[in-house]
Amino acid sequence: MKQRVSLITLGARDPAGLAAFYDAMGWQRVESPDGIIAYDLIGQALGIYAIEKLAEDIGVPVERLGHGAATLSYNVRDKAQVAPLLARAEAAGGRILRHAHDIFWGGYVGYFADPEDHVWEVTHNPYAPLSAEGAFRWNGYG
Repeated sequence: MKQRVSLITLGARDPAGLAAFYDAMGWQRVESPDGIIAYDLIGQALGIYAIEKLAEDIGVPVERLGHGAATLSYNVRDKAQVAPLLARAEAAGGRILRHAHDIFWGGYVGYFADPEDHVWEVTHNPYAPLSAEGAFRWNGYG
């Protein structure tokens, strides 16, 4: 197995409502089959799918899916970009979990949850410069 993530699927109790949040964040939907809402990312895609259907596809009860201890991260080029993105998420219907702040490893981060409680980190990592397209890798592009 190669080291990559091709698709991130968010199970949603209200797929249309969750998609409205990402639309308000400025994301652009791509054509997808009925029942699936998709956004192409840099090197991956994000899908929104009814949580009941996701549980059915996996073969587990919907209660088993719960909320995992995972975050989705959005890295920015400059520290000054973190707080405005948190504000945009809040204006779009998200909930701020932790406002932008300096962190022990030298970065600057803040956290929000989308309307279905998927947790996002918005971060500036001065040790991992983004590619020209905005792609992230651990030790940066240089």
